[in-house]
Amino acid sequence: MTAALVCGELRRDGEQVAQRGLRLAGGLARMGIEDGDVIAVMLRNGPAFIDAILSCQTAGCFYCPINWHFKGDEVAYLLNDSAAKVLIVEADLLATLDGAIPAGVQVLVVGAGAEDARDYEGWLAQQAPYDGPERTPRAHMAYTSGTTGRPKGVVRLAPPPEARAQMAEHMRELCRIAWGITPGTRALVTAPLYHSAPTSYAQQAIQQAETLVVMPRFDAEQTLALIEQYRIETVYLVPIMYVRLLRLPAEVRAKYDISSVRFVASTGAPCAPDVKQAMLDWWGDVIFETYASSETGMITLQDPQSARRKPGSVGLPIGDTRIRIVSEDGRECGVGEPGVIYVRQPMVPDFTYLNNEAARAKAGLDDLATVGDIGYLDADGYLYVCDRQSDMVISGGVNIYPAEIEHVLITLPGVRDCAVFGIPDAEYGESLMAVVAVSDPALNEAAIQAFIRSNMAGYKVPGRVELVDVLPRDDNGKVAKRRLRDSYLTAPVP
Repeated sequence: MTAALVCGELRRDGEQVAQRGLRLAGGLARMGIEDGDVIAVMLRNGPAFIDAILSCQTAGCFYCPINWHFKGDEVAYLLNDSAAKVLIVEADLLATLDGAIPAGVQVLVVGAGAEDARDYEGWLAQQAPYDGPERTPRAHMAYTSGTTGRPKGVVRLAPPPEARAQMAEHMRELCRIAWGITPGTRALVTAPLYHSAPTSYAQQAIQQAETLVVMPRFDAEQTLALIEQYRIETVYLVPIMYVRLLRLPAEVRAKYDISSVRFVASTGAPCAPDVKQAMLDWWGDVIFETYASSETGMITLQDPQSARRKPGSVGLPIGDTRIRIVSEDGRECGVGEPGVIYVRQPMVPDFTYLNNEAARAKAGLDDLATVGDIGYLDADGYLYVCDRQSDMVISGGVNIYPAEIEHVLITLPGVRDCAVFGIPDAEYGESLMAVVAVSDPALNEAAIQAFIRSNMAGYKVPGRVELVDVLPRDDNGKVAKRRLRDSYLTAPVP
């Protein structure tokens, strides 16, 4: 089935949505798009994005989402590296891309106007549905965040034809477990579709749900209103959205009936235990957290019950997922010992990095792979994610993982949010700094340091603590740690 689509004021039934996807697939084929080719989409949350998602199931091409906040140089890199043959872009965004679009890339413009030959809606209306030979169903080609250099394109390897049906069934089962998506459900996606997890959520929901509601832009009260209006059963949220929902006045929260919700899917950033507990207290036992990546797929699930028993954990492995924690010297880590997280999710096809086999080889260990996260397993098999390798601080020759400190610090009453990172130190190479948002005015630098010292080794106590009202976060909910770190690197030391 194909879900009915709701986006802002737009309403389309499932047949209309399906036909638009087929017409786009047909038009792309006539533009020369072949099995395995790439189209790029630089679009805000809207119906054209859904068209692109559906078309790739039939046209056999990947769609490469481009963050619409990107500047020309960033866009040019993605278009060149992905070898995209078509770019679907909003008219106002196109105006910012002068010189960024490589020669030969065909452009379709959303919102261009009927008089423009590249106008997406006018062009689509003239296209016949795809009627060629069967092609390999494809999905998105995500680009990693590029914390260690230029972003890398993640290409999911296509299963052989005889295995496609079974792999599709595996994916549906995985999405049922991790995201609550089942045939006939009513789903809501609130986050930007250019991010990997929300677009994957939408891919599955548009193919299985009764109704998919796509928010053009997240708004806390509007989220509650849409849940009530469409009796939403499963919704995708990220932790920063929890925070904004929890900030709504009590009388606003009470206005809306959200009892239809049975599953809240959360990924993209670690959720502070107190925030998750507050959501559980309000919404009930419907908050689920998944540890996942573009490369590896969905690895663990923390259900509401384990969230209370194991605060700070990202849960247990899903199905037959395998997890190994390995030290930098290749040794298997013991219980509670942080190391590099290597995983394999057999329910999704393996991946490679586009144009970068060396990076793929570096990420591998036997048939497992890592995205550079540091973590540990407890005695019950629950996974705790400590940090990214790239965020590791080396102070006096000792490796320190800031997120391990953050997991402890966030449990201090009166701490609302925190970030720990390394800053240059003339003696130790790097020293630790903590930036902390507090709700208790009695908390000060000394109290925070004393609390960490009482719970962790002394070398993990930040030498400098800065109190702030709020920490900067990106639109996917992650603390903008690089931006935060840079601000303190350039600021004069008091």
